[in-house]
Amino acid sequence: MFENQQRDDVEALMKADAEFRRLYQHHRELDSKVHDAEIGVLPLDDFTLASMKKEKLYAKARLERMWEGRRQLSN
Repeated sequence: MFENQQRDDVEALMKADAEFRRLYQHHRELDSKVHDAEIGVLPLDDFTLASMKKEKLYAKARLERMWEGRRQLSN
């Protein structure tokens, strides 16, 4: 996520905003677990995997809203 953004900008926001940092780290953890489950390394039932994917999607949407809010404030 935020691959198209400047890494320095993302890191600066993570340093400045504890909520953004927490949510970003949570999203990365979910992404890793979902990936592991999909390749069969982490055994999860379908319901749990679907719930994790929804939670990951919610976190991503929230992060994107926070990023856009920051961008609008800087312009």
